[in-house]
Amino acid sequence: MSEPCDFGLIGLAVMGENLALNVESRGYRVAVYNRTASVMEEFIAGRAKGKAFVGCQTVAELCKSLKRPRKVMMMVKAGPAVDAVIKELTPHLEPGDIIIDGGNTYYADTERRTKEVEAAGFLYSGTGVSGGEEGALKGPSLMPGGSTDSWPALKPIFQAISAKVGPNEDIPCCEWVGPRGAGHYVKMVHNGIEYGDMQLICEAYSMMKETLGLSNDELYDVFTEWNTGVLDSYLIEITRDIFSVKDTDGTHLVDKVLDRAGAKGTGKWMSQLALDLGVPSTLVTEAVYARGLSARKEERVRASELLKGPSPKYAGDKKAFVEQVRQALYASKIVSYAQGFVQLQAAAVEHDWPLNYGDCAMLWRGGCIIRAVFLDRIKEAFDANPQLENLLLAPYFATAVDQAQSAWRHVVSTAALQGVPVPAFATALAYYDGYRRATLPANLLQAQRDYFGAHTYERTDKPRGEMFHTDWLSKRRDPR
Repeated sequence: MSEPCDFGLIGLAVMGENLALNVESRGYRVAVYNRTASVMEEFIAGRAKGKAFVGCQTVAELCKSLKRPRKVMMMVKAGPAVDAVIKELTPHLEPGDIIIDGGNTYYADTERRTKEVEAAGFLYSGTGVSGGEEGALKGPSLMPGGSTDSWPALKPIFQAISAKVGPNEDIPCCEWVGPRGAGHYVKMVHNGIEYGDMQLICEAYSMMKETLGLSNDELYDVFTEWNTGVLDSYLIEITRDIFSVKDTDGTHLVDKVLDRAGAKGTGKWMSQLALDLGVPSTLVTEAVYARGLSARKEERVRASELLKGPSPKYAGDKKAFVEQVRQALYASKIVSYAQGFVQLQAAAVEHDWPLNYGDCAMLWRGGCIIRAVFLDRIKEAFDANPQLENLLLAPYFATAVDQAQSAWRHVVSTAALQGVPVPAFATALAYYDGYRRATLPANLLQAQRDYFGAHTYERTDKPRGEMFHTDWLSKRRDPR
């Protein structure tokens, strides 16, 4: 009998293959299985050749090849396929064995599956994996949650394969997140913030291209400079690279990419769950809507022939305006992350998850799509005040937004006057202005609700929680 394996992996699409190769490269012996056996066989004969892999023809064979407690990671499409694999796995497991879901799973499904798998005597981990194909191979950001007892067995492997950050590159971008669906919820918020970051960058691009007429070569220089400061991040870096890529005819490829964006649903989940929690995650919602509007390409083309507006052209100092766009992007980015962490805080209360928000920021510091130097500041803010209500209240971020305010307002107002849509910039500013005000016009809104529906209201001159109703109709002034 061959030497038992340390880790099992089911699902050998590119992410699964790369993750398996990553685990093996850290000194672990890996058993792999794929529903289509030829995929597994090609992997064993190709990329895995000469390495510590065992190819398995059945799930039973995979489970038999693993050390106890067995650690089996599923890299399959989220949804019914996960339940099907769990059903196939459990007859071949023993108490204490661990099933891991590394897909982009809806957190509530992970909540349910954790309880079901634990009831059967096994352990379950819903683990968010971010970083794409390259991250899976070289070091992803990992967000493990689920059965708390699974973490001691998973920690050495997961922290070995994760991205590393810090002065000595020895801090793993992997730490236990919390019970049941917490890991997949944190991954969802990561993806929602990613939606926002990408939309904000696209709006900055649009402002510089449409109003200033910057060329792709000039945009390359702008993003190169931006990537050396507070905006230093993976998304700024790849945006810079995109502006340098030429098509076979020598023209810039980005200009030939159809302006129709796709989406896989995690941003929508975050937006929907924010509504359920009653927290205003407005930026990710606008980013989702922007993708939806982009998808209506043919309709927009028809509308462009009928609907009129100003022709974008900025008459001021180009260099100064580029700097103002940078400041607006940074301030809006701060708001986006502030909203994301507020949603995490609300979800933690709702689901009784003991989340550590500084640790969450460091999970995203390397390996993942939103990795950025900026996240160090978030970690510092929550380390200084673990009960911080909103990142905008942390001294560093409050100062940064205040310093960017004038530029931010100028960019948003210029966009409106020039007819360039910047929904994410604008909603970020609106959120900031709403959050910084002690008084909002909701007094009138609540009066309207009480007028037509007797929904009652509180009074500013009475104790909070004491409710009142007025017969507004009988007390109104006769309009005649």
